[in-house]
Amino acid sequence: MAAADKAKLGPLPLRVKPVSRLTRLYLGLAAYAVSIALMIESRLGNMPWDVFHQGLARRTGLSVGTALIIASVVVLLLWIPLRQRPGIGTISNVVVIGVGLDLSMAVLPTPSLLAVRVAFMVGGILLCGLATALYIGARLGPGPRDGLMTGLAARGIPIGVARAGIELTVLAAGWLLGGDVGVGTLAFALAIGPLVHRTLPALSVPLAVRCAPPSCTPSASR
Repeated sequence: MAAADKAKLGPLPLRVKPVSRLTRLYLGLAAYAVSIALMIESRLGNMPWDVFHQGLARRTGLSVGTALIIASVVVLLLWIPLRQRPGIGTISNVVVIGVGLDLSMAVLPTPSLLAVRVAFMVGGILLCGLATALYIGARLGPGPRDGLMTGLAARGIPIGVARAGIELTVLAAGWLLGGDVGVGTLAFALAIGPLVHRTLPALSVPLAVRCAPPSCTPSASR
């Protein structure tokens, strides 16, 4: 994503279109939790961070959602030296996804037929792309892991290197802890970027110019 596009997705004050943006945020986070659960229940490989969450859960006896919340809090602590500031979307990300994941896994079956497992995997990846665009597009603050990546980028580390380094590290750690790595992990890594790239423009809070240049500034359209 270009730097100009990232600037357009920066946080906006909550008073700007609060109902629409909060709806996008919480629908996105709830859908993201379901997408994680679909991937886990497929048993064909998890998203990189969820390989770590599942591995941590298996080692500690915690639920995967609880492990996700604990990991998210630790990541948020890493924001402090990076001088990153959380928003309502950041805190909501921790709580809603963690709780929603455990609820989703309690409801979803664990299929045995390969065709159903593949459907769960594909559905999880597609839903994750949509969910990511919804909660990022709400512009209410990045998730803990996104903020860590952008915080490192602000310290001079290229954003691609930061993201790859973080995800490969947690993937390796999660695999060593016993998390599931498989074809779903690879499919997610290849598909999620293009999916978000296509859905984010349509689901982001749009900007509109309300005055004549050069004195005007962009604001969220209503």
